[in-house]
Amino acid sequence: MLSVYLPIMLDCRGRRCVVIGGGAVAERKVAGLLEAEAAVVVISPSLTEPLAELAAQGLLDYQQRRYAPGDAGGAYLLYAASDDIAVNEAAAAEAKHLGIPVNVASHAEAGSFITPGVIRRGRLTVAVSTSGAGPAAAKHIKETLEEVLGAELEPYLDWVHAMRMEIKRTVPSPEMRGRLLRKLASLDTLTQMRQETFTEWTPAAIASWIAENSRGNLGLETE
Repeated sequence: MLSVYLPIMLDCRGRRCVVIGGGAVAERKVAGLLEAEAAVVVISPSLTEPLAELAAQGLLDYQQRRYAPGDAGGAYLLYAASDDIAVNEAAAAEAKHLGIPVNVASHAEAGSFITPGVIRRGRLTVAVSTSGAGPAAAKHIKETLEEVLGAELEPYLDWVHAMRMEIKRTVPSPEMRGRLLRKLASLDTLTQMRQETFTEWTPAAIASWIAENSRGNLGLETE
């Protein structure tokens, strides 16, 4: 039976996120959490060298021991990533009892969420999940998408964001803002960035574009 998951983006900044286990799987979980600026707690009798280095740098809170009941308390989410299935199941059961989202590395069905493959291009985040078809298939699809989603998307989205903020700051009418944002999306800026022909807009050029495209009858335009 196909498991259908709800895609969701979580803001983990400063949140206590617990990882049970200190091996290679835990490494991957910790890397994603640190990228999301979470407050990471790792509970394990031992750590891989990369995790030990992160602990030495103070980038995570390492508790050198086995999982114990109560470790899930106060967590925003929990990863059960030890090499002991019984430990993973116990941690998952506690997390579920407390209403804490839990991912179980040894057998996903024991948890309440899965972690997809992630592609990042600055503001753009793309998640890839095959709902259990297999990590090799997910990896292949992710690598294919990485070739399509080029590095130019990062400066492009930064530019779009800056333009959007300026439009919101200077244009009081919601209808007009909607019109300008749709006009902005129709520009060939991304193509220019791919071809390296794009010239950064000066504040004067931005103001001129907003003024020029704010003229005229709004008609039936809506945001």
